[in-house]
Amino acid sequence: MRENIQLKGISTELSSILSVVDHRMPIKKNTFLFQQGEEVSELYIIYSGRIQIGKISPDGRELTLRICAKNDIVGELAMEEEHAKYILNAKVMEDGEVGVIKKQTLEEKLLADPKLTMEFLKIMNLNYRRDQTKFRDLVLHGKKGALYSTLIRLTNSYGIKKNDGILINISLTNQELANFCGTSRESVNRLLNELRRNKIINIEKGKITIFDLDYLKKEINCENCPIILCTID
Repeated sequence: MRENIQLKGISTELSSILSVVDHRMPIKKNTFLFQQGEEVSELYIIYSGRIQIGKISPDGRELTLRICAKNDIVGELAMEEEHAKYILNAKVMEDGEVGVIKKQTLEEKLLADPKLTMEFLKIMNLNYRRDQTKFRDLVLHGKKGALYSTLIRLTNSYGIKKNDGILINISLTNQELANFCGTSRESVNRLLNELRRNKIINIEKGKITIFDLDYLKKEINCENCPIILCTID
């Protein structure tokens, strides 16, 4: 089954290969597309809905790494491993639909074209680098730094410039924000209230407006990473 779509950040040639899906599948909020520890057998293209990629610790804490949406590829592909396991979870945030690509079929097509194989591996490596920067922020800067860096990444992914600041045009609960920081909702509530009191941000109808982005960057000694690495999507 071929779907005529142009995937984000991917050449027309690779998009053509990835557009040949085995079948389409509906996805439901609060279910998992795949979970860590399961054997990798498929990749997915999102047609609609949102999916959060992250991990769950043995004690039940969630750490969200990124949010994927329409025309994103979701999944892991370890071409050198016959029985590779997922190391992350893909949890559905909004109802939608995905296209399913069989791992074996994709591997056969990629191995027949070294140029496209290299392009695909670069895309997978970029996702790993993005995840590593998030781990870095959490380890080096703690809960506050993790929240501040998450807000910066959200402005890069969903920010809309307004007269008084930058509106993050996506609604996230405090628990969802906490999952990006690997901390509790109560800690995020406290940190957000502190930012509101200091007029760094405002929250209205679940959406955050950043008034002073430079303050957030200064607090975490922002290294001004390339935008491609400093996003949530």
